[in-house]
Parts: sequence; C-alpha cells; structure tokens
Amino acid sequence: MTPVQGVDQAFWYILGISIFLLFGITAVMVYFVVKYRRSKHPVASDIRDNYLLEIIWTIIPTLIALSMFYIGWSSYLGLREVPEDAMEIDVEAQMFSWLFYYDNDKETENELVVPLGKAIKLNITSVDVVHSFFLPAYRIKVDAVKGLSTYAWFYADELGEYDIQCTEYCGTDHSAMIGKLRIVPEEEFEVWVEEEE
Repeated sequence: MTPVQGVDQAFWYILGISIFLLFGITAVMVYFVVKYRRSKHPVASDIRDNYLLEIIWTIIPTLIALSMFYIGWSSYLGLREVPEDAMEIDVEAQMFSWLFYYDNDKETENELVVPLGKAIKLNITSVDVVHSFFLPAYRIKVDAVKGLSTYAWFYADELGEYDIQCTEYCGTDHSAMIGKLRIVPEEEFEVWVEEEE
C-alpha cells in the first residue's frame, strides 16, 4: 500500500465511523424523545447504577477510538518509512521559492522533476523563516525549518504535473511561493537531469 492509499484509507474510515455515529445517535435520540416523552412518562426513570449500560458506553467508544488510532498510526508509519532504493532530492525553502538539488548538482527552482515508477525521498530544510512543503496530490505536508533537516517521501506512480505550495505564512509573497512536480518517463528524466541550465 502506498502512503497516499494509507492516508485516504484512514480518512474514509474515520469519516465513515463519524457518519454512522451521527445518524445512529440521532436516530436513538429521536426514538427516546418519542418513546419517553412527558405525556407517556410523567416521572423520569432513574438509570443510575446500571453497570451494564455504563460498561457498554465506556467500552464501545474506547474500541472505536483505538481503531481510529490504529488506522491513523498505520498511515503515519507509511509516510515515514522510506524504501531503501528511494531517489533522494534535497529541498531548500527560501523567501519565496523552492530550490531542488539533484545528486549530479543540478539545481532547479520551483520545478521538481522525477522519473515515473520511483520512490522519491525529499530532504527538506529552510534557509530563512519557517515554510511548509505541501504536495496535496501525494498527501505530503512537512514544515521546512532553518537549521533542521526533515524528510518526506512519495511514490511517483502517475505521469503528470502536480502543485507544490507553501502552507506556512512566510511573508508578503507567501501566496506566490508555488511550484510544480512533474513526473515524466524515466528516459525523459535521464535526458533532462543531464541537461545544462
């Protein structure tokens, strides 16, 4: 399973449970309002010391919360465990652009080009203020902090162009700090990466 699938699975699981609980609790509430209305039950029932009920409404929410944690933790681990054969690219954030450095010292600004079918590890840092590298198509959002090196990875599984944004307000031109990820066939990448700027 790719990190994107893991994050999506966690999202849909939590959303599904939430929708089920919303409708379930609402249905039970409406049922109780009708069944136990004052005209039929002028004296309220005392449900204190009903240990079975207390155990049920403690255990079920606990199991639901633990299952959500497990799904979320599994998707988080998928985002952090980088394959050993991943291609590494250094990423530097600066006011107000993204710089990408390849193994052969090729450097690009606001354009990340990678080959199709490869795991890509991005080593991310900042040269000035706090930025945040956001690649929505691959569910990646990582803060870029001066003096701190962090990373993210994704599997380049589909040809195309994808947006890169900064999602941490970093100054007056923050909204202009955008870039593109281009996933190209491997042969095209090999030619591109050797081209002189």
